[in-house]
Amino acid sequence: MNEMKSLKVLDRFRRLFEQMGVDYPVMRRILQVKLAMDARRVPTIVGKSRKGADRAKDRFGREKEKNQFFASLWLYLIFGALGSVIVAAGDNFLFQASILFGIMMFMIMTSMISDFSAVLLDIRDRSILAVRPVNRRTIAMAKALHIFFYLFFLTGAIAVVPLAVGLLKHGIGFALLLLLELVLMDLLIVVITALLYLGVLRFFDGEKLKDIINYVQIGLTIGITVGYQLVIRLFDFTGLNMVFQPRWWQYFIPPIWFGAAFETVLHPGNGWPYMALALLSLLVPLAAFALYLKLAPALERNLQKLAEPGRRRGQRTGTALKRLADWLCRDPQERVFFRFAWSMLGNEREFKLKVYPTLGFSIIFPFIFLFTDGFENGLQGLAGTRKYLFIYFCGLMLPTVIMMLRYSGSHKAAWIYRVLPIREEGPIYKGALLACLVRLLLPLFVLESLIFALLFGAHIVPDLVVAGLAMQLFAILCFAYLRKGLPFSEPFEATQQSEGLKLLPLMFLLGGMGLLHWTATTVPFGVIVYALLLIIAIWLGWRRVFAPGALAKGRAEY
Repeated sequence: MNEMKSLKVLDRFRRLFEQMGVDYPVMRRILQVKLAMDARRVPTIVGKSRKGADRAKDRFGREKEKNQFFASLWLYLIFGALGSVIVAAGDNFLFQASILFGIMMFMIMTSMISDFSAVLLDIRDRSILAVRPVNRRTIAMAKALHIFFYLFFLTGAIAVVPLAVGLLKHGIGFALLLLLELVLMDLLIVVITALLYLGVLRFFDGEKLKDIINYVQIGLTIGITVGYQLVIRLFDFTGLNMVFQPRWWQYFIPPIWFGAAFETVLHPGNGWPYMALALLSLLVPLAAFALYLKLAPALERNLQKLAEPGRRRGQRTGTALKRLADWLCRDPQERVFFRFAWSMLGNEREFKLKVYPTLGFSIIFPFIFLFTDGFENGLQGLAGTRKYLFIYFCGLMLPTVIMMLRYSGSHKAAWIYRVLPIREEGPIYKGALLACLVRLLLPLFVLESLIFALLFGAHIVPDLVVAGLAMQLFAILCFAYLRKGLPFSEPFEATQQSEGLKLLPLMFLLGGMGLLHWTATTVPFGVIVYALLLIIAIWLGWRRVFAPGALAKGRAEY
């Protein structure tokens, strides 16, 4: 196994660890268990595969578990290969290295957020190992090496092709500098993530803390994506030449630090702005790491808050939810499952970790497309355009969320569906989908609509209302198209990788609805007609899609 090979390499440094006061056999066993658990964790970048696909055959024909982490590295290798094209394109090192490190930081930090936060926030070391005769230095070293192994293979997969291309194209100096900057980049990524969680841990505890961690993950996803877009905009493209224009805010963008280091070392004499940015690439990671070492004991102490129970929801909140369910749902059974799904969407920890980051992309994608399409003339350039229709990209998250409604970390409790006196399954699905739309889509859409109304003017409000109706119809069509399953009744491990491919036609459907809306704006009273058609389609959809016969047919097809 790959993790066993890693441990065999580590064995060569046994004497060094023992001189540091580490109980090496115990540390090795802890690492072996941690790496074995990582092998079973399916990275977000590849999604979940079928159980049968997760296992391979050994030489005796017996089934053995497939290491999901190492199986995902080829995807990171592809992204690194794409980045190597930038390395080979000329010798403008500031531009090339900034884009390359922007890509690598985006990929690595996104992976840290989505898949490896459990390592930094692992409380099992304290609850299982700290009460046994294992010294703290051994536990801390095992945790540090666990993170090191993960980042080593992840960074190696992304950087190996750019490193080889840089060595052949620019020489040994470029390759050695790239290795040094990769180490500093990984150090910065780990420290930023750890210090951010430490800041959250100092002020919150229990269930509230876990909720905030979810929101921090969404915020980081937004920040990384926006930062990745900003890297491109650091340069003015004049013909085939990239001209760098120093600005004060560029000192807060880490990829440009690493790019300036290459330009300063390999093309000296560019002035103090380049040198200052290059020094940041060295000093900030080292200073951040020193600060982390000083605050690490506080982080370990505050991690215990994750095991503390949170406060129960107040009676006032429960009453408001009951009133909302009574207002939206006519069927009593539908009201019950509306409230049930509402609670699960807000409290199901694993569901939120899998789904909520997609909300971040739904927030920023409309604005990314809006600004990428051209924003040279400022707000005045938006007048008279139909770029507000980019708000349709807000619905990109709907297919994923609706698909994931079937899954839960507490799926074993689904036996309750069999013991309850349920007449038919329609109200179950309808209540769950309605809760999903009201709790997840509606706040997001209202927020973006307000921003778009400020950018384009109040005259687009009717179009925004029509877009909201289109989102509701799109959600109904997504449910009708995807495989049916009772809400929160299946384990996440049962997610089929092929289901991700089924979402692609839904992306085209969403684009088609946006295109219909654009066409309607070119015809007199077209928007009104389109709105009336949407209302009729929504009314028919809620009645036909959730009928017992339609649900049975949808299940039989899959």
